[in-house]
Amino acid sequence: MLHATCGSGAPPAFAAVSAALRLFVVACLALLSACASQAPLPAGNPALPLPLQLHVERQLAGQRQDWLLVIQREGAGIRWSMMDPLGIPQARQRLIDGSWQADGLLPPNPEARELFAALLFALTPADELTRNYPAAQQGGGQRSLPARWDIRYAQPLSFEVNLPQGPHYRVSPLGEPTP
Repeated sequence: MLHATCGSGAPPAFAAVSAALRLFVVACLALLSACASQAPLPAGNPALPLPLQLHVERQLAGQRQDWLLVIQREGAGIRWSMMDPLGIPQARQRLIDGSWQADGLLPPNPEARELFAALLFALTPADELTRNYPAAQQGGGQRSLPARWDIRYAQPLSFEVNLPQGPHYRVSPLGEPTP
């Protein structure tokens, strides 16, 4: 009995299974990589002064973007809604029971989720920081989660967020001029 072979010399059915297995392994590795790179969240819900309306200025490679961010309590969770200056939604997420959930029909936005997690870290009251983020370091008007975020405060609600690979954010209460 003769078998048609693929370029590898394997029967076509084996080659199809082998290709499917390779694709499955690659997908699993990608999923594990995505899980490993998810931004850390606090161990408990910090006492945030909500609702907040913040101006977020994003800078990367000489480009600047401005956004309005509204953070509000919603039941047991926190809703994060980010819009451009024209009011067009850019990202919406809800933080419920220690995990992010999509809010609305916007496509996933990993950068916004990272920003929201960094802002949650930045807005966590100083006396709750080490309980919620055991690896956090703070002092001298700044705090950091090593290898993840560096926060430098001008005032409690006016600060800069730096990520190791960028971007750089300036955050201030809505209505206050950016320095």
